[in-house]
Order: sequence, then C-alpha cells, then structure tokens
Amino acid sequence: MKARRETTDPVAAVRAEARPLTGGREDYDALLELVGDAQFVLLGEASHGTHDFYRARAEITKRLIAEKGFAAVAAEADWPDAYRVNRYVRGAPQGSDASAEEALRDFQRFPQWMWRNADILDLVGWLREHNDGGPLDQTAGFYGLDLYSLYASIDAVIGYLDKTDPDAAERARRRYGCFEMFEKDEQAYGYAASSGRVEACEEEVVAQLVELQRRAGGAGGSGGSRAGDDERFFAEQNARVAKNAEAYYREMFRARDESWNLRDSHMAETLDALAAHLSRGGRSAKIVVWAHNSHLGDARATQMSARGELNLGQLVRERHGDRAMIVGFTTYAGTVTAASDWGAPAERKWVRPGLAGSYEALFHGAALPRFYLALRGKGEAAAALREPRLERFIGVIYRPETERWSHYYEASLPSQFDAVFHYDESRALEPLERTVRWEKGEVREVPQTYPFAA
Repeated sequence: MKARRETTDPVAAVRAEARPLTGGREDYDALLELVGDAQFVLLGEASHGTHDFYRARAEITKRLIAEKGFAAVAAEADWPDAYRVNRYVRGAPQGSDASAEEALRDFQRFPQWMWRNADILDLVGWLREHNDGGPLDQTAGFYGLDLYSLYASIDAVIGYLDKTDPDAAERARRRYGCFEMFEKDEQAYGYAASSGRVEACEEEVVAQLVELQRRAGGAGGSGGSRAGDDERFFAEQNARVAKNAEAYYREMFRARDESWNLRDSHMAETLDALAAHLSRGGRSAKIVVWAHNSHLGDARATQMSARGELNLGQLVRERHGDRAMIVGFTTYAGTVTAASDWGAPAERKWVRPGLAGSYEALFHGAALPRFYLALRGKGEAAAALREPRLERFIGVIYRPETERWSHYYEASLPSQFDAVFHYDESRALEPLERTVRWEKGEVREVPQTYPFAA
C-alpha cells in the first residue's frame, strides 16, 4: 500500500461529511442512493457478535429487497444450514418448518450465535412475510457462502440422489466412502491427508461434482419446475462444497494464507454460481452479501495482501467492478458476543476502546455517537483517511489481553470500502441460547498497564 500525505485534518473532514444516524428509516437513504444500480452490495462487520451491525445490515437488506429488487441474501454461513432457511423464507415445497426459529435449527456448529440470534430471527421472519404468496421465482432467498460443511454437504448430495436417481446415489456413496474412517471429523481427515498418512479423497470429490454438473447440464433444457431446478442446484452446490472443503481441510495444516485463499475463493465462486442460477430469467439477479470486514474489505488495501492473502471483496471488485459496492462497519467500544477460544461458550465481553492511531480512535474523535460516511468519490474525508492506519477486527474469538497483535492490522479504509457505518459504543448480539456466562457478562475491569487510546 502506498501512503498519501494528508492535506486536511481527518477528524474535521469526517465531522464535516459524516451523516449522523438517528435510528430512523432515513439513516440509510444516502447509502441506497450511492448503491444506484449495483448488482452486489457487500455488507461487512467489525465483529461476529455486535447487535448494531446486524440490525443495520438487516434494515439495509430489507430496503434493498423491497425498493431495489434484490433477490437474495448470501451470508458467511454453511450452504446446507442456510438452505433450510431459504426453503422456509421462500415457502418452497421441500420446506417443512413452521417458524423462523425452526428454520434456523441446523445452525448447531460453533459459533452458533452468528445465525441463531434475535436479529437474524427478525430478518428471517421478515423475508417469509415479504415473500408470502408470491411466485417462487420472484421471492428473495437466503443462502450460505462458506465451505466448512464437508460431511453435511456429502449427506445432502446423497439424500438428493436417493430421491432422484438411486443408482447415482450408490456411486456417490462409494466415492464419499473415502471419508468414512474419520467419523465426521473434518480436521482429522485434513491432518491425515496432509501428512500423507492416508491417500487424499481429491479424485473422488471432483468426480462426484463433475457427474452432478453433467446431470444438471442434461436437465437444463427439460423444462422442469423452478422448485426442481433449485433442488438440482442445491445438490450441485453441495458437491462443490465437498470438493473445496476437502482441499481446504488438507491445506489448513500446511499454510494459513493458502487455506484462507481457498475459503474466500470458494465464497466468490459460490456467489457467482448463485448469481448465474438466479439470473436464468434473463435479468441479472441482485444479491446482498453478509460477511466480516476481513472477508469483504478489499484485501489489496490491507496488510493481508503483503502476506499473499486475497479475499471475497477483492475478487468481487476484480470480477464485477462498479457493479459491486462494499460497506464496512466499525465500533470504538462497548460489548460483543464472542468466545475466548475456538469451540468455547459464548460470552458477553467488553470491547476495549480503539487504540491510538486507529480508525476507530479517529472516528471517536469526531464526537458523533453513530454516523454514515461515504468514501467513494473525491470527498475530503476519503482523501484525509487514505493514509494507512490500524483497523480492528474481532471474529468469533476476542482476546483483549493480546488485542494489538491478534485484532488489528494496517489498512487504508477508503480503498477497502465504498462507505462505512461507525457506532461509537455498540452492544453485544443476543444469542437465542443464552448461557449463564453470557447473561452474567464480563466484569468491566481493565489492567492499569493496558495501552488505552488517547
């Protein structure tokens, strides 16, 4: 990244151009105007556990669907789990859930709270009501972009073929039988295959995907129902997940950057496949994407690029140019739902004030509780903010005791995002399953030696 010397006081520029948020519908008018005719709107988050981010993304999503004809939400979630929600919100014949809460019950993997929370429950209920009574091909759907669901996707492929082609189902069972000895432990498979202890299942998952793709191609001109086409696409995508997940779990024991790149490349591939599937009627389907800032903020504007990492936002911009818009979200302090270790219970933790030299601290200096700031174009704020600064990212794990090294990287915000929403003090996402630890929350006690922002 090349830094550019600031010619304007960045705090003053932000204060002059920021639009304060009042909590009303008009908070998102400027963003919708900026969106224009974009086909992809990517909505980020600075953490996986902040209510303010989820609520704002939900309100923006509702307006994109209702006012601009967006056809789908594509989220950083597993494909089969999200597809159960998709069937529910679209009233698909294969769906059997009676409520939004039931439709979310496949989200049982850590971090469960990312999707089983009060804000997602509200959005799923709204999608169902919005779609109610409409033709299936005019409903807005909910889809997953991620690739962690190796075994769930295998089961879904076999389940689909059991109903449509028993002989093909037997072939799939033989191919996927390669994974049986690992008892549905993806990481055990990845370690064994990457270390050469067992032969990788790469050929088998590729062969299964190719067979399903040929099958889908042969059915393309058959004039089948929309529901049948959707189920074929669902099965084909699960086969794609199995192929890419197999490579991901092998690679995660070799190099972090390559496994990251595999995951985000899979998300981009899935997004393009979904757009093509939903655009079969002739019009380009518009899709809103939900994922973490680290996946959506253009990696070329961050330290990630120097490490050889790319991300979904970069790939979408490279492939779709101005038809894509990327929106970031930041916070200075407050509370967050996060775990202390992978697989550990959800906790309600205090978020440390943003470090000196960070975008979060700079935004705090603007003395606005909540605001929206456009970064696309030639505004003074975008120019003043272009010099790289620290930027915080909190995933599903938050370790404030090592925050500088585990939760910050350098980035150029105006090159990452087209716009940003800032919440100076935010609050934790509310899980549907509240543990005693979450209810109790974290004691607000800070070591005296902690380097607070000025």
